[in-house]
Amino acid sequence: MANQASRYISNLTRDTYALILAGGRGSRLYELTNWRAKPALYFGGKFRIIDFPLSNCINSGIRNVGVVTQYKSHSLIRHLVRGWGHFKKELGESVEILPASQRFSDNWYEGTADAVFQNIDIIRDELPKYVLVLSGDHIYRMDYGNLIAQHAESGAKMTVSCMPVPLEEAAGQFGVMSVDENFKIIGFEEKPENPTPLPNDPTKCLASMGNYVFDTDFLFEQLKTDSETSGSERDFGKDIIPSIIKEGAVYAFQFTSDDDTEAYWRDVGTLDSFWQANMELVAPIPALNLYDKKWPIWTYQEQLPPAKFVWEEDNRRGTAINSVVSGGCIISGATLRRSLCFSNVRVHSYSEVEDSVLLPDVEVERNCRIRKAIIDRGCVIPEGTIIGHSREDDLARGFRVTEKGVVLVTREMLGLKVGY
Repeated sequence: MANQASRYISNLTRDTYALILAGGRGSRLYELTNWRAKPALYFGGKFRIIDFPLSNCINSGIRNVGVVTQYKSHSLIRHLVRGWGHFKKELGESVEILPASQRFSDNWYEGTADAVFQNIDIIRDELPKYVLVLSGDHIYRMDYGNLIAQHAESGAKMTVSCMPVPLEEAAGQFGVMSVDENFKIIGFEEKPENPTPLPNDPTKCLASMGNYVFDTDFLFEQLKTDSETSGSERDFGKDIIPSIIKEGAVYAFQFTSDDDTEAYWRDVGTLDSFWQANMELVAPIPALNLYDKKWPIWTYQEQLPPAKFVWEEDNRRGTAINSVVSGGCIISGATLRRSLCFSNVRVHSYSEVEDSVLLPDVEVERNCRIRKAIIDRGCVIPEGTIIGHSREDDLARGFRVTEKGVVLVTREMLGLKVGY
């Protein structure tokens, strides 16, 4: 039976075209996305956010994928070409880049629904039975085969992937659904300030993950109707889903983990949530297992030498405690505690880095003290700099400090050449 079930799901995934919406700016990340789209943002020591939905597709057996780009997409496109450009169309697989190109109007993508509508001809050429629309800016591991199987078995025209989220986290952030006993969606609120709680848990609500499965012909019909509707914002959450619910063809799929642990899904759309999600990875047993060989997260990374820790003197010892350190890093007579270093980071003697995220090519010179910070790619922290120990001092130097005390430092703030 297991083999039959696997074959059933594999047939469904082969009949599915995945479209990843990766054109978002991520404005709540402020200067961290000034020069890159949110899906191109670094995460987890060596990955980019876009790698997670792409890896989920490949691991789920979905090999026809389109990535929709728009906002400051150069670094995202470069990453996709280098890391995901090896698929062979003649073998029935591809990861294609779909930039905004005004295919069906004189406008750029005006919303999530419009981004799909303007690529209808490309989707149609693939002849899929189902279309899987995915958000390109969340961190999670998910087998989309189970989602598509439920969609096919339920008779739904559209299925929304969702999960229980605490009310305070969902308020003003996520679309919230109400369902009946069969998980048929009977109500939908787009980012409500007071979400409707679950009947069996008044502390949580059912939040949309931004992932949808459609019967292809039904999707095309809805997108065409929406494109002709005056006043529509061309958005799935604000326009498409509420209109389809009235027809009674929308069901919810509740995302769960494969074991007894809580399902992992993070929207890293703020500086605090981005910092927190990265910090979770330094735990001895992190909630997100990046070491699972059965569900690898694929990416592109240049060939680099191993991480190196040097000097062993009483007050000058290269150490990293409860930390993640990537290839090409040199921790030279410095101390890292509960921190995450991306590739090619250099931390020089007598410096201390705690509870911080250092993006690629960061250099921390001697005698620095850094705490609870996000240091953007390519920053050079001058000798003797203290970050994260005084909110007033950090603000006076032009750094951004969040309400929860996370300090963001970028090259521009340091007077260095800007870039991604």
